[in-house]
Amino acid sequence: MNTPSKLQTDLQKNKTLFKKLLPAEDILTYDFQTADGVACTLVYADGIVNKELLAQLVAKPLSSLYLHEKAGGMYASNENPVKDAVAQTERFPELKVLEKPQDMLLEVLDGNTLLLVDGLSTGFVVGAKFLPVRAIMEPPTDVAVKGPREGFIEDIKVNMSLVRKRFKTPDLRFETVRVGRRSQTAVVVCWLDGTSKTELKDDVVQKLNALDLDIVPDSSYIATLLSPRKHSFFRAVGTTEKPDIFTAKIAEGRIGILVDGSPIALTLPYILTEDLQTSEDYFISPSMATVFRFMRFIALFIAIFLPAFYVSAQIFKMQLLPLGLMLTIASSVRELPLSPGLEMFVVLFLLETLKEASIRMPKYVGMSLSVVGALVLGETAVSAGFLSTPAIIIVALSGICLYVVPNFVETGSLLRWLYLLVAGSFGPFGIVLLTAFLLYYLLSADAFGAPYLAPFSPLLPHDLRDSLFKYGLEELSTRPRFLRSKNRTRLKKGKNND
Repeated sequence: MNTPSKLQTDLQKNKTLFKKLLPAEDILTYDFQTADGVACTLVYADGIVNKELLAQLVAKPLSSLYLHEKAGGMYASNENPVKDAVAQTERFPELKVLEKPQDMLLEVLDGNTLLLVDGLSTGFVVGAKFLPVRAIMEPPTDVAVKGPREGFIEDIKVNMSLVRKRFKTPDLRFETVRVGRRSQTAVVVCWLDGTSKTELKDDVVQKLNALDLDIVPDSSYIATLLSPRKHSFFRAVGTTEKPDIFTAKIAEGRIGILVDGSPIALTLPYILTEDLQTSEDYFISPSMATVFRFMRFIALFIAIFLPAFYVSAQIFKMQLLPLGLMLTIASSVRELPLSPGLEMFVVLFLLETLKEASIRMPKYVGMSLSVVGALVLGETAVSAGFLSTPAIIIVALSGICLYVVPNFVETGSLLRWLYLLVAGSFGPFGIVLLTAFLLYYLLSADAFGAPYLAPFSPLLPHDLRDSLFKYGLEELSTRPRFLRSKNRTRLKKGKNND
């Protein structure tokens, strides 16, 4: 049904219009009159509106109002005195006057209440939302020993307040974009005026406005559609559930994105070294943070390359292994029915299957399943001569090392399978060739105007202070150069600054 461009002055015709536009059973209307008999109607969605507030702050004041008298006479041709009288009578802080029925329709579906008055061709939107939300708590995906415990929730207004609480400055800006033809999901772009690049913000807003899809159930949809390389293994958009991480990245000059209905906030540009960083790195000593970052890098290297190196050494270059280790492996795999590549594939497949099963099953059943799968299945397979002990140890070590860098688990799993495939087919030469191809791919990748391998390529000595290394706050007094922020300084020694 086509929505008219303007309401009529007849309340009954306006009610009929909205009943046709909103035929769902949960869209309700409440009729009442002013003290001098002017008909009024409230239109709202049941279950997401605070009816008590509507009664006390909207219906009750209007029921006691002599509208004609306060407006200075009958309606005649001028509606402004009547609109002013209604607006002054309402005691609600969130009150908007709208003229387009389409805008009123979106407000009702968003959880607000529409007030229609007989004789007026405009509507009053009352912000009386009462959406069911969960409490603010520590997010399960970003658990930290030190640091704030707050996490984003599914309500975008609450998330915006958590960001505003940390930025008591007029430079913090929000811009809301509606995405989704049917969901009309609110997507809020956050940035610091004078710090973040205006061109980057405008580019993000333009891309959001250009998105054409039915609904946006989660921020992952936005991240996927915004990514410059749609089928890349590597993420171009950062994700976090913690307001402290989100605001810290915005303070560096990045752009943040909040999506209504999702506790996962997005940040961009996002570079590869951010996968090795955690929020705790900034709450412990710089030396310990540096040690932990190098541990994560080594663990990630082991997780990706160890299975492929093991298979490659067995098939093509057994001399790559020390003599004692080579003899131990040879005795373990002597009577196995599977080839080294197929054996490693089976063990990796079992690991991924157990991981998926433990995640999808109920909590306590999943824990039991993990223990049973790891002990019983692995031990039985070795005893039966179906799998070798070294293969299980290598896959277990690879899995543990991969989960040291939780932000890289998905990408690391794919790369591990890919390296295993080329190692079993082409040996060490395949590993080197795939590594060269990935390096070329990463060197040519662009993360919303920032080099994906920064600060190593191009080499930015200043930004190396917060990459694999972690310097103290005094050495990080300026923002990262790869972001090309307008305001480079973030710490002035000996002065109180904004």
